[in-house]
Parts: sequence; structure tokens; C-alpha cells
Amino acid sequence: MGGLPLSLLVLLVIHQGASAISLAEGLRIVTSSGRDVMISRAEEAAAEGGVSLARAPLLPSLDLYAYQSWLRHQPEAAYGQIGTVPLSERVFLTYGFRLEQLLYDFGRTRSTLRAARIGLKAERLGTERVRNLVALEFVLAYLDLLEAERLLRVARNEVRRLEAHFSDVDAMYGEGLLTRNDLLEAEVVLSDARQRLLTVENRRDLRASRVNSLLLRPLDEEVGAEEPEANPVLDLTLEEAWEIAGRERVELKIADAGIEAKTAELASLRAEYLPRLYLSGGYEFAENRYMVHEGNWSLVAGITLNLLSGGATGSKVERAEAELRRLGLEREKLLDLVRLEVKAAYLELGSSRQKVKVTEKAVEQAEENLRLQRLRFREGVATATDVIDAVTLLTRAETNYWMARYDLRRAEARLLHSMGRRLLEAYGAPGRD
Repeated sequence: MGGLPLSLLVLLVIHQGASAISLAEGLRIVTSSGRDVMISRAEEAAAEGGVSLARAPLLPSLDLYAYQSWLRHQPEAAYGQIGTVPLSERVFLTYGFRLEQLLYDFGRTRSTLRAARIGLKAERLGTERVRNLVALEFVLAYLDLLEAERLLRVARNEVRRLEAHFSDVDAMYGEGLLTRNDLLEAEVVLSDARQRLLTVENRRDLRASRVNSLLLRPLDEEVGAEEPEANPVLDLTLEEAWEIAGRERVELKIADAGIEAKTAELASLRAEYLPRLYLSGGYEFAENRYMVHEGNWSLVAGITLNLLSGGATGSKVERAEAELRRLGLEREKLLDLVRLEVKAAYLELGSSRQKVKVTEKAVEQAEENLRLQRLRFREGVATATDVIDAVTLLTRAETNYWMARYDLRRAEARLLHSMGRRLLEAYGAPGRD
């Protein structure tokens, strides 16, 4: 393939080197501080609060209280012929505290706590899922930028080749060896190539803005891409890819956690049919001069059992059982969808590999064809149109080659993601918990 002039190459290297970011570095940024990741972390923090809330009934509860009593009539007792004897003041203050501890509720509270902990686990898995989705989005955007930069070089090479051809045609026209139509054709083709170059430059700038957006940078900030140092090698069968996906895909782990949490919730609901044992104690003081002991300690061991709730408990159990069946069916459906996604990515990877081989050979043939057409043109055997066609053919071959190359890289990333592999680690960036 033809190269760039030394001065243009130096400028391009300086332009890229000043603002280039590696794929691994970009992945670390987007998976740690990306907007979607931060949202998922906030949901994870809310789930942590849910665990604390579910644990609360297992801990003692302490109540402080105070109240003032105003009675219309002073409490009195009748003692036969003696008359009445006052039992209490008509106005008095009472205050104290009460401590209560759950002793046993047949697993109701602990099942609720277990469900909350599993929910937290699911939220953490959800954050991992979001990280990997963001990583895939960044990898694809990064590869798109690399592709755009390669195609920009192809477009610049096309302009350079056509400029050289125009110079040759102009010189031969001056010597009377070519017609003015040949000169006009070379000029029009060169103008078209320059317009296409502008389009390619705009596409490259737009893809750079997309990368900046994912990195939370200003959209118009200069950014360059480097070829990834880590290149995941995917040499496995479809069955092996399916097995890995069934074991590592985060969505399946989340579905399993949902089933486990619903099972724990169902156990908690069934425990509502059973009694609740508790221990309660405290101290109370009533400012009442008619009482022998104004202050008193108390200890109560109790049991509560709901005998009738209007069918609410049974309805909740039936609903939880139905939801548990639904979650099981959805998990089976999700597994099929994951396997389908893996197969699509696997087939895409296979076809992309074949395209790279075919287009790579086509570039070599197109380069040789251009070299021969130039020689034939200078010797007067080929026409100016033959050279233009050869330049166009080489440009198309180079374009197809680089598009196939980056289609292959994108297919690798999609297959890795579909199998549940962590892209942050696959592309050379150490993972973060």
C-alpha cells in the first residue's frame, strides 16, 4: 500500500501523539466514572439500605415515652361503711422506657433479610453488567475512531495519487501527447476525491466526539486512538462459547439471584402463618402520691399469632409462587437469547476473518495493478482513464480491507461480551471491584 509523504506523516503522528488515549486507559475511565455506572452505583447503595432495613427486626427496639393524664373524676374505691378511699390523683405524669427483642418468628425475618442480601448481590451484578455494557460501547466507539483514521489515510492517499496523476497528465498535455479531455477528466476526478476527503474528515471528527462523550470530555477536544496492545485471541468452538456464556454471563447470574431472592421471600411469607415470640421489658414511673410504688420495673414474655387476615397472607403466598414460576420461565428464555446472541457473534467473527483474508489479497493485487498501469501510461500503452480506474480500484480495495479489519475487531468484542467476558480485563486493563 502507498505511504504518506514524510512531512504529512510527521504532522499526523504529532497530532495523534499529543492527544492519543489507549483503549485500556479509556476503558478504565468509562467503567469507573461513566454516567451509567454512577447511576448503577446509586441503585446499589439503595439496596444496601434495604439490607439494613431488613435486619432491623432482629435487633432490640427501645421506646421512650411520657404522657400527662387528666381525669374528670378522681379514682376512688368504696369500702362499705367506711366510705370511699382515693386510689389515684386526678392529674398525674407518667414516663418510662420499654425495650423489646424478637426471640423467634420461625425464619420470617431472617428470610426477609436473606432476600434483601440477595437483592444487594443482584444490584452489584447489575453494576458489573452496566460496566461491561459501557465497556463494549466504548470499545466499539474506539474501533470506529481507529477505522475512521485509517480511512482518512486512504482518502488522503487517493488524493495524493490523483494529484501525481494530474501532474503527469498536465505535463504530457503540455507536450501535446494527450488531449484536453484527458486533462479535464484528471482534474474532475481529483476534485471529486478532495470532496470525499472532506466527508471522511467530518466522519472522523464525529467519531472522535463520540469517544469524548463517553470519556465525559468536551466534544470538540482533540483525541487520537492507538492500536490496542492486547488483541484477544478467540480460538474456540461454538459449543465452548455457549458453555462459557452459560457460566459467566452476568444477566444469567442476575436471573438466578432473582429466583433465589423470591424463594427467600416466599419462605418469609409462609412464616406469617406461624407465631411470633418476643421478650419485652422496661421501667415506668407515675407521679402519683396514692401509689405505694410510683416506679416499677416490668418483664413480659409474649407470643402473637395472626388467626385471620382476610386472606391477605394466602394471597401474598400465591402471588409469590406465581412470580417464582415466571422467573424460572424467564430464565430459560434468557438462556436461549444469550445462546442466540453468542451464535450471531460467533458467525460474524468467522465471516469477518474470511473477509480480511480476501480483502488483504485484493489490496496487493490493486497495488500491483496501479504500478503496472502507471508504467504502461508513461510508455504510451495505457490511457489516463486506465490509471484513474486503477487508483479508484486501489482506494476501494484499501477501504474494504480496513473496514474488514475493524469489522473483525468489533466482532471479537461482541463475542467476548456475549460470552460474559469482562472487556476491561480482555483489553489489558486491570479490573476494579
